[in-house]
Amino acid sequence: MKSERILLAEDDSNLGALLRNYLAAKNMETSLFGNGRQALEAFAIKQYDLCILDIMMPEMDGLSLAKEIRKINPDIPVIFLTAKGQKDDILEGFKTGADDYITKPFLMEELMYRIQAVMKRTKGSVSVKKEEKYVLGKYSFEPLKQLLVYGGESIKLTTKESELLELLCQHGNEILERNFALKSIWIDDNYFNARSMDVYITRLRKYLKNDPAVKILNVHGRGYKLIT
Repeated sequence: MKSERILLAEDDSNLGALLRNYLAAKNMETSLFGNGRQALEAFAIKQYDLCILDIMMPEMDGLSLAKEIRKINPDIPVIFLTAKGQKDDILEGFKTGADDYITKPFLMEELMYRIQAVMKRTKGSVSVKKEEKYVLGKYSFEPLKQLLVYGGESIKLTTKESELLELLCQHGNEILERNFALKSIWIDDNYFNARSMDVYITRLRKYLKNDPAVKILNVHGRGYKLIT
């Protein structure tokens, strides 16, 4: 079976070595880097399946690194390693498109669970059959290609943007329950994932702003409704 290729950026050499050895024992080919600059240089020349980034690192912090990585590959899954009290950093991380985070100290088994959950989501293992195209007013949305098309111009959506828009389309003109969306896409409906989803909803509204007839409404205490 093919090994997953993990990019691990962690400036604590002891923790980094411990994580690398643990992931290697789980059949994951893991490259360890002690700062964000080294990690970015490696990412630019080698393919990886997932990135695990410490937020606080020398030369280039994890948030800046994630932004640069997203420029190269907007769909690469990213998990942040954070310290307690880094709430603002975590929220900023979700704005970069991060898929999950884990707070130090943590159990290795918890990290493995989060890796498996993120990989499962981003590999598109969805139980509902994807439609080839949805028509949203003057827009068309192709979930298999992750494309939103308007007037001959197309926007390439990230995996999460596409998954969330597809859920909204599947519940078109109906309420998409907030907890259902969180558990379908983020697995866990905790505070930070909920804030992350809010960021993605804001992005989708921005993408759809050219047609006033297409709206994503907040339904207080319930979730969202896509009006087409």
